[in-house]
Parts: sequence; structure tokens; C-alpha cells
Amino acid sequence: MYGKKTNSFAEILKKYNYNPHAGDIVAGTIIHQEYSGFLVNIGNKIAGYLPTEEITLFNYRKKKKNYSLIKTTREFFLIEQNNNLKKSILSIKRIDYIRSWKRIKQFYLEDIIFYLYIQHINKGGFITYLEGIQSFIPKSQIYLKPENKQDYSNKKKNIQCKLLISNEQKNQLILSNKSAILSLALHKFKLGEILYGKILYIKPYGLFINIYGVIALLHISEISYKYINNINFFFKIGKLIKVKIIHIDTKQGRLSVSKRYMN
Repeated sequence: MYGKKTNSFAEILKKYNYNPHAGDIVAGTIIHQEYSGFLVNIGNKIAGYLPTEEITLFNYRKKKKNYSLIKTTREFFLIEQNNNLKKSILSIKRIDYIRSWKRIKQFYLEDIIFYLYIQHINKGGFITYLEGIQSFIPKSQIYLKPENKQDYSNKKKNIQCKLLISNEQKNQLILSNKSAILSLALHKFKLGEILYGKILYIKPYGLFINIYGVIALLHISEISYKYINNINFFFKIGKLIKVKIIHIDTKQGRLSVSKRYMN
């Protein structure tokens, strides 16, 4: 019993008439490192090759870490199977990608709030990563108080956010910081409730008011039954005003208020 040698990985797979095709998930063992990738034994007569850029989604850049992959047995995505050239191109990154999107879909259903690290900042908003997938928080979905405009002036900062748009076909993830902030404070708001808020911004189309740390919009049409020619004549930044909650949009992170229906 103990004198028999254990079958090799290739011999075990031969029993199952193993004949992989492009798009399959295959099992293999990494056996050797080359300059730009790894040789992988996937149990057939064709050599498997794992390019360095196909190792993972998660910023795998330090070459010293690559050596830990030797003798690792795991699953690979078969990108290309060329029997004539006797070559199989493999990927771990594609496996990570498939599994990441499965988790993201579950996150979307569960309406989870994330604390993500800001990777880059541009004129349009913030770039971050969720489960290794690049994500974008548009400027319109970022909540910044006037006194805290420097909070996100550099990328060494975590930000609260929720999934706004999730599209695997387009590899598109849009997140909302406003939605996360409103969700965390949702217990403080009820439709029809009358509250006090401080004026943060005055725009031609209305006022932005801070109520319990959430920005609410008082549209000019909700200020009075009478026509208002110059909104700046009636309001000043920093002033407390009494308003009534008329709409709560947790998806977009929007809170709308009115002064017309106070009675």
C-alpha cells in the first residue's frame, strides 16, 4: 500500500479525458517562473502560460511576491488554446474578475455602505476600487461641507459610498457618497416633518441647506407661492430657516424640502 507512488497531477487528469477549450476554468500547478510570466502544468501535452499581467486584479506589482506562486495549485481561466503552437494562455485575473462581479451584484442587492480608499482625483470626481474593479464617484455624488473642502484635497482618504450603477457588461461601477451619508442619517428624517437647517449655498434656482449633516435642496419654487425675483434679497448664508421635508431619495442621496407647506 505504501510502496506505490502517488499519481502525478497530469496522470490524474488523464483519467477524465481532459480536453479544455478557450473560456473554460481549468485546474493547474505553477511550475516555473520566466521573465514575463509563469509556466503552468494543466495536465495535458500543451504547456500552460500565465502572463504577469494576468496574475490578479489587485495591484500585483512587486516581483519578489511572484516567487510565492511556484508550486501553487489552483484554478485558471483559459484565454486561448492553440493546439498547433502547443500553447495555452491562462489567467488568474479573469477568475478574480468573475468572482468580484458576483460579490458586487450581491452588495447591490444588500444595499451595503462601503468605506473605500480614494486612489485618484480628477475634475469629474474620485476614482476608487471595489473588489478590484475600478469605480467612479462623480462630483455630483460627493458631499462636502464648505468648511471641509480640503478633506478630500488629496487621495490619502477613505470615503463612504454606496453602489449607484452596476453594469458588468460595460465594466462600469458608479458610486454615491451622498447616498451613503443620507442612508446613515435616514432615521433622522420623516416625510412631512418640520426641521431647522442652516443655509450653505445660495443659487439662482434655490438654497442648499444643512440638516443633521445632510444637504437638502429648497428649490425656488418651494419657497413661496409668490414669484421671487432675487433669492439673495431674502436669504443669507449661515442663517437658520424652518423647512418641511417633502421628498427623500435614498438612491441618489437627495433630500428635498419646502417652505410652502408649513401649516
